[in-house]
Amino acid sequence: MHIKNFIQYLLIFCFLFSSNILGAAELTNLSPSELNNNLDKDALVIDIRTAQEWQTTGIIPGSHPVNFFDQNGNYNIEQWLAEVRKLRSSPDQEIILVCHSGGRSGKVGKLLTEELNMSHVSHLQNGISAWIKEKRPTEKTCTPTQIC
Repeated sequence: MHIKNFIQYLLIFCFLFSSNILGAAELTNLSPSELNNNLDKDALVIDIRTAQEWQTTGIIPGSHPVNFFDQNGNYNIEQWLAEVRKLRSSPDQEIILVCHSGGRSGKVGKLLTEELNMSHVSHLQNGISAWIKEKRPTEKTCTPTQIC
């Protein structure tokens, strides 16, 4: 094979596969109505707030409470991802993160997309506060130490 042909094949190969490399995963912002539309789909909604917050406001029906930050703002990404993997039905399943006002879920979403290059990650913009403001339903959740 001539060097010219080799370079042409190499350029074609790079072009075909660069879209995956250059198209880094991005975090998607969802409004309450967009999240509501995804509840009927196979999306995995994860509420990353604290147990006290879940008890105060309730959680979005069908969502899974999986705390991300501890009381001091620290986190264990491996432990949290292990919990998420147990809940996911497939590696391509969309993950939608929820917190109180969108700040924490945005940070966690960026961590997942930018540092771990996970795709199909969204978060509820303005958090459960926006959900409640639109008078959308919530349900109570129980912690392991609480009897419901």
